Amino acid sequence: MSNSMAIKGEVKQAKAKVKPVIVFDPFEYPIAYCIAGVDEVGRGPLVGDVVTAAVILDPENPIVGLMDSKKLSEKKRNLLSVEIKEKAIAWSIGRASPDEIDTINILHATMLAMQRAVDGLTVEPDFVLVDGNRCPLFISNSDGSQGYIESKSVVKGDARVAEISAASIIAKVVRDDEMVALDKLHPQYGFAQHKGYPTKAHLEKIIEHGVLDCYRQSFKPVANVIANQKIKHNSSVAR
Repeated sequence: MSNSMAIKGEVKQAKAKVKPVIVFDPFEYPIAYCIAGVDEVGRGPLVGDVVTAAVILDPENPIVGLMDSKKLSEKKRNLLSVEIKEKAIAWSIGRASPDEIDTINILHATMLAMQRAVDGLTVEPDFVLVDGNRCPLFISNSDGSQGYIESKSVVKGDARVAEISAASIIAKVVRDDEMVALDKLHPQYGFAQHKGYPTKAHLEKIIEHGVLDCYRQSFKPVANVIANQKIKHNSSVAR
């Protein structure tokens, strides 16, 4: 093979590895008096609640530095979380438990947790913006008769909409803190490090120490461990 052919092959492989960058247009806000942003944290982990937050920001009291919580350092997230709670017109945390996740699946549990977050706001918004590509129905009780609050899903909303960014930040801080607290109760699992996500080290710890009640038993890695434990138990009993 000639050098030129080898170089062309390397260039072709390099191009194949480069992922296209999707650039979104600046978000155009709906015409509304009071907007809440909603986001979730914890759909992927094997343990604990899926946590959501709803935030109504005060336009007269802006917060500098809001962005996708995953792109912020832990220190910056913690500082912004405090500032959001101090300056926001209203904020609320919603959640769905591992039992609810196992019963209705993670998608529906996330939608339920989002509804709970909005329902927990001390001020009812007239429009809700939700991170992602789908959103649940949000019930309105403002006029005494049940109706629905207008809502819209926003792809990459945690990077495009300040209210959603704020929600993503406080939801992540809440859930990360809960994983640190769980780590103190069960230090052998390493929750403070992996935050419940299915890392190689985490999976090894589950196999070694077993499945706690706070695990999502419908998630395949956890279900596999439970099944293997039953097989081993039945084998030992048969002997």
